Amino acid sequence: MKAAAEDGKSPNRYRIEALAKGLDVLRLFDETTTSLKLREICDRTGIPMPTAFRVVATLEEGGFLERLPDGAIQPGVAVLTLGSAALRGSSIAALSEQPLRHLAEETGETVNLGVLLGAQVLYLARLRNSDLVTANIQVGSTLPAPYTSMGKMLLAYLAPDELRARLADVSFGRDAGPHAVRSIDELEDQLAEFRRLGYAIQDEEVAAGLRSVSVPVFGRDERPAAAINIAVAASRHDRASLEGPLLERLRETARDISVRLRSA
Repeated sequence: MKAAAEDGKSPNRYRIEALAKGLDVLRLFDETTTSLKLREICDRTGIPMPTAFRVVATLEEGGFLERLPDGAIQPGVAVLTLGSAALRGSSIAALSEQPLRHLAEETGETVNLGVLLGAQVLYLARLRNSDLVTANIQVGSTLPAPYTSMGKMLLAYLAPDELRARLADVSFGRDAGPHAVRSIDELEDQLAEFRRLGYAIQDEEVAAGLRSVSVPVFGRDERPAAAINIAVAASRHDRASLEGPLLERLRETARDISVRLRSA
């Protein structure tokens, strides 16, 4: 109410203050701010501690926020579910839809488009083959970036300090496949190689029986705007198969999407 008076706007008589405060809290989180302590939420919003506690507790109950073991607060799955419809209509997802569909049809495999969200990969598009292991992944889902080909491809373009800051709370090897990296040092070695190669491989690191290969998609910036991958059943494709014709077709699709992004 105070802000509306200060900028000359008339207060909205339909405004629900409790709801507005909840939205203010959710807006604090973005790609660079993935978790906050309650005191930080109070400082950034100006909401008194008792009120902030109740707002956070309500959002946590609804699945919109989650509490980490150290007491920090991060967005919950319900936020991603709400946003999935918007993600489908976002510019990068819309511009990528036709090239990804062609790729899925030509290869007969699952293809995905994702971006970094903190230490996670957020799926913006997914065209799934019926025999893929991870049937529960859909648009709006997230997976730990260090275990995924798209995540590793995007992490490879981060400066060392930013990489370590993003992954500070990651428990390596937890809830992962048999070949997942076990430390950030091991991951950094992988990322240096993937950056040199221009593609990243995931070999049963997300889950047993699943492999994928990913390449970056660029807009007008030096960093990738997103990554795309082809995900396959390990029973049908070994690593050499991923690094052959599938990789070449994936690169063609990435170039197509990159041109569309730069022209948009």
